Amino acid sequence: MKTDQNAYTIIVGCGRLGANLANALSDAQENVLIIDKNKDAFRKLSPSYGGLATAADATDLDALQEAGMVKAGTVVVVTNNDNVNVMVAQLAREVFKVREVIARLYDPERECVYREFDIKTICPAVLSMKEIEKILGKKPTEVTHLAQAE
Repeated sequence: MKTDQNAYTIIVGCGRLGANLANALSDAQENVLIIDKNKDAFRKLSPSYGGLATAADATDLDALQEAGMVKAGTVVVVTNNDNVNVMVAQLAREVFKVREVIARLYDPERECVYREFDIKTICPAVLSMKEIEKILGKKPTEVTHLAQAE
């Protein structure tokens, strides 16, 4: 594993996305810690996962301090709850001064909240729409008009 402080990544949420990301980073010999409220979620991690896993509430400041968030170069927040994601992302950015903060966002209309705090977002709805547009070979306005016509 790398010893560079900036190589330390914390992932919050051990669903399919969080577990796959943690496994990929671990396989690449990156320092990674994954946090989830439900310790059973860690079953999604591969047997070869070489990082750390902590069962904790990531909205709890003490839990984030114990997880060493102050040492993280990157925090990726991918729970299934936008409110939790924005809260943890804001804590990472504002309290722990994490350089790179990325959060999954289900409601694209809430992106402005993240933008205010210089938090990068991944929005499955927007990404899916872009891919559908590519597949259909249509411009965004054409797809929007098609959807409104139904």
